[in-house]
Amino acid sequence: MSEDLRNAAERVARQAYAPHSGYHVGAALRSANGQTYVGCNVENASYPVSACAERGAISAAVAAEGRGFRLDAIAVVALNAQGEWLPVTPCGACRQMLVEFGAEAEVGFNGPDAGWQTVRAGDLLPYRFILPDTGPR
Repeated sequence: MSEDLRNAAERVARQAYAPHSGYHVGAALRSANGQTYVGCNVENASYPVSACAERGAISAAVAAEGRGFRLDAIAVVALNAQGEWLPVTPCGACRQMLVEFGAEAEVGFNGPDAGWQTVRAGDLLPYRFILPDTGPR
């Protein structure tokens, strides 16, 4: 996992809109094309319509690269209101999205022991949902 991705994730986490939880999350990804995209969490008083950092970064990548976007690596950083690093892993919905765009992609995050961990996206969600191939879309 590149330090550049971790630094970008930390910078964008500081931009997060988290008035309810105080849990500021940033994600920075590298596409297979070598481009970097970022996203941060955006909370809402109606919690289900809040947006995760990982899915924000993936949406930015798809908007820029189109349907052919493939994920190479993503770093996820969470900060508290004082800017201190917190443990974080992608939620279930984000895990599904990560494997859809790159099951072999590296996923880096601060683990519960306060150490940086890197795993494959597919290892985060080994029994993912897969639609049958329905042909061109």
